Amino acid sequence: MKAAHSHTQLLRTMAASENEKRSVELSGHVGFDSLPDQLVSKSVAQGFCFNILCVGETGIGKSTLMNTLFNTTFENEEVSHYEEEVTLRSQTCDLQESNVKLRLTIVHTVGFGDQINREESCKPILDYIDAQFEKYLEEELKIRRSLCTYHDTRIHTCLYFIAPTGHSLKSLDLITMKKLDSKVNLIPVIAKSDTVTRSELDKLKRRIMSELVSNGVQIYNFPTEDEAVSEINCSMNNLLPFAVVGSTDDVKVGNKMVKARLFPWGSVQVENENHCDFVKLREMLLRVNMEDLYEQTHTHHYELYRRCKLEEMGFKDTGPDNHSFSLQETYKAKKKEFFIERQQKEESMRQMFVNKVKEAEVELKEKEKELHDRFEQLKTKHQEEKKNLEEKRRELEEEMNAFNRRKVAAETLMGQALQGCSQQPFKKDKDKKNFFSLPSACSLTSGRNLN
Repeated sequence: MKAAHSHTQLLRTMAASENEKRSVELSGHVGFDSLPDQLVSKSVAQGFCFNILCVGETGIGKSTLMNTLFNTTFENEEVSHYEEEVTLRSQTCDLQESNVKLRLTIVHTVGFGDQINREESCKPILDYIDAQFEKYLEEELKIRRSLCTYHDTRIHTCLYFIAPTGHSLKSLDLITMKKLDSKVNLIPVIAKSDTVTRSELDKLKRRIMSELVSNGVQIYNFPTEDEAVSEINCSMNNLLPFAVVGSTDDVKVGNKMVKARLFPWGSVQVENENHCDFVKLREMLLRVNMEDLYEQTHTHHYELYRRCKLEEMGFKDTGPDNHSFSLQETYKAKKKEFFIERQQKEESMRQMFVNKVKEAEVELKEKEKELHDRFEQLKTKHQEEKKNLEEKRRELEEEMNAFNRRKVAAETLMGQALQGCSQQPFKKDKDKKNFFSLPSACSLTSGRNLN
């Protein structure tokens, strides 16, 4: 009886305490729908980056279009048409619109299409794009990485400038765009479109798109998945390639100043959609699809490069038994493979060195034998020449001795002859004296002769 009474009293006490609870009102809105605002604030604080690659021949209007597109004068050095090779020149500047900061990088292809041999014209461009991917991958693989503050230099879009000089694409344009489409978001544009008529321009656009499709060139198509931009992007995809005109000159048209190109017959207004597609390009490139270009670069082109690079390094997602691959095991396996490969290379180099040494020894022995044979020949020839010289010397000595004997004999005879000549006058004088002293004898003699 007492227990029942105490239980009833407890229930009454609890009911009274529940009636006395006070309600607490929220001071503000609580929910996760503020996350987009947080991301926007964080992104605006960090700033954005955007990199554009301009590919086209020298003098086609790349710099002028960039100056017009961002309403900024980029300092670019004038280049000639006599560049020996294609080089890439980048320029970075910081722009600000309202409270949004943008680090813009413009990369120009200097000397593209100016060489007689154009086989290697696109190689420097591909190497530059891969080099930017490699820098980003190296930053990702660092132990202490700082991707938030890293200056991303990957190319987010490539504006390929097509010259309106013919009725179709050049072979250089097709080859270059075919090699670029898997590495960058490719957007073809027809430069200096004010040099052709409207009907010719429409035909040129259809011909270019037909050639791109028939050659399998994948250009960037504006995304149509988002309902907010699907309609405008779908219509703009049908206008590709954009026919653009660039100009930084202010021309007075009516009562206002506009960017235009002034001709004797009139003016071509850059921002007039009836004159060119410059406004459409600016809207698609900067206002509507800039974030998608950045995302496509990161999720498609960079991922493709990253996957191929890691596969070359030996990394895999799963093993033969579909189990996850351990990074440490992969590193050990790659290290072991590298060690074995290095040993094989060392053994191969050692064997190659031994073979080279043996070949050198054989060659040296052959050279030594040749030198020895030549030495023996020279020695034999020297001995023969020495023997001949000895014989000639002996003959000369004999001739000299004979000459000396003849010389002595001749001198002796000459001496006797001179002595005989010197005694003969004295004998004649004596005979003459005796002749005159014996007249009778002479007369007798003469008389005898007469008889």
